[in-house]
Amino acid sequence: MDTTRSAGTVKPGEDDPALRLQALEERVRQLEGKQAEQSVSDRLTMVVFSGDFDRMVAAFIIALGATAYDMQVDLFVTFWGITTLRDGRKHLKKDLVGTMFDRMLPAGSKDLPLSRMNMAGAGVKLFRRLMREKNVRSLEDMIREAGQLGVRVHACEMSMDLMGIRREELIDYPDLDVCGVGTFIALARDSRQTLFI
Repeated sequence: MDTTRSAGTVKPGEDDPALRLQALEERVRQLEGKQAEQSVSDRLTMVVFSGDFDRMVAAFIIALGATAYDMQVDLFVTFWGITTLRDGRKHLKKDLVGTMFDRMLPAGSKDLPLSRMNMAGAGVKLFRRLMREKNVRSLEDMIREAGQLGVRVHACEMSMDLMGIRREELIDYPDLDVCGVGTFIALARDSRQTLFI
């Protein structure tokens, strides 16, 4: 009897259908176990790239909504989104480039422009007034509530370096860290949903 195959040598008893079925069932169990280990968690990960008021409001509304569904929420805040995390009351001595960015960029969530119809700042004031009239929480209240509900904020270290923003001038937030893109990739890989705002 020829006991060689392209995949290798046939083991004694391998031609027995019952043994082959048993081996196949074992292999399926192993694959199911690996799939369970690799399954995504109940996590929402967002890349928050924009520094526009309306987009930041949308990001935090989505984040708060996801916590209502018992999801872990991670916000990877990068480039212009970093300006939302600045605390305008914290002033640091900086080099020329850092000082230029300080003067050009919003000094925190209260200085963010609208993405459209900003009208030299009048648009965002109107938007904030409408939010108060319609009993919509302010962006600052949403950020505070997100911190209380365990939404994690990851500030992009590279973006901060480029714009001369330091950790010491960011808002006091319960779960905020400064990290690289590798952290986002690891979070997104294990997330049920990933959004870009």
